[in-house]
Amino acid sequence: MTRLEFSGEAPRSYIFGPVPSRRLGRSLGIDLVPFKTCSYDCIYCQLGRTTNKTVARREWVPLEAVLAELKEKLDTKPDYITLGGSGEPTLYSRLDELIAAIHAVTAVPVAVLTNGSLLWQEELRAQLMGAQLIIPSLDAGDAAGFEAVNRPHPDISFERMAEGLKLLRTEFKGEYWLEVFVAGGYTGIAAQVRKIARQAAEIKPDRVQLNTVTRPPAEACAHAVSFDKLTEFARLFNPAAEVIADFRGVHSAPEFKAARENVLQMLQRRPCTIADIAGGLGIHRNEAVKHVEKLLADKVIERLDLFYRKRER
Repeated sequence: MTRLEFSGEAPRSYIFGPVPSRRLGRSLGIDLVPFKTCSYDCIYCQLGRTTNKTVARREWVPLEAVLAELKEKLDTKPDYITLGGSGEPTLYSRLDELIAAIHAVTAVPVAVLTNGSLLWQEELRAQLMGAQLIIPSLDAGDAAGFEAVNRPHPDISFERMAEGLKLLRTEFKGEYWLEVFVAGGYTGIAAQVRKIARQAAEIKPDRVQLNTVTRPPAEACAHAVSFDKLTEFARLFNPAAEVIADFRGVHSAPEFKAARENVLQMLQRRPCTIADIAGGLGIHRNEAVKHVEKLLADKVIERLDLFYRKRER
C-alpha cells in the first residue's frame, strides 16, 4: 500500500532533521500522527490549535513506510532518534514494533517526547520499555491548572494523567526526564510552581526541566516567563530543576545555517506561513518552525498573524 493510498492525501514525510536540539544534540525526528492530532490542546503550542483532539490509538501512518524512510536518513549521524513531531506520538499503536525495528538497524538511542496524557494505559507503558529516554510533560499541579493550560480530551483527568507518570517511573529502567512548561498568566507564579514541584517529587524523575514560551503560541494569552524567574522557580524543586528555555548556540550547525538562509530568501520574496515554507522548500513543518524561531529571535523577520516576512531595515 502506498502512502497516498494509506492516507488519502498527498505523500508526506515521516522523518525530519536531524535538527539541533537543546537537550538531544542532533535529533532525527519521526512524526507518527497527522498534523495537530493530539490528546491535548495546549494554550502554548507553537504549532497552533489542535484540530483532531483524540485518545484513539491506531496506526496513523504505515510502519513500513516510516522505517524505509528512516533507513535513508541514518547516514546523517544523529545523536538520538526522537519520536515526536506534529502531534502526540503515543497515539501511535505500534510503538513497540517501531522501537524494536529501529534497534535492529542502528545503535542510535531512541527518545520519546510525550505529553504524558496516556501513560495510565498499561499497554502503552509496556510498548515504551524499549526506549532509552522518555520525556513526558507536567504543566500543572492541580486539576484547574491542567484544564486551563492543557485543555485535555474529556477522557483524561488530572488524577489519571498524574498516576500514569508515576506508574511509568516505577516500570521504566531508562532515563526519565520530566518537562515542566511554565506559562506566564497561568502557572508562572511561585504558588503554582510549588504545586507542580510537589507532584514531581512523587514522580521521582531523573531530571526536571523548565521551559516556557519561546515561539508564537496557540493562544496570545500564554506568555513567556523570564530566564531569571525560571531560575528562581527551578530552586523550588528538590533536587533543583534545569532551565532549558535558553536556545543560545543550538542553531550553530553549518547545515542548519544554510537551510535557514533558504528560508530567509523565501521570506524576502513574499510573506509566508509555516506551511508555505515547509511546502516550498520540501522540509518538514517542524524544521520550518525551528528556522523561523531563530530568525525571529535574531529580529531578521517579523510575524503578521499567521504569516512571516523579512523585517524592513
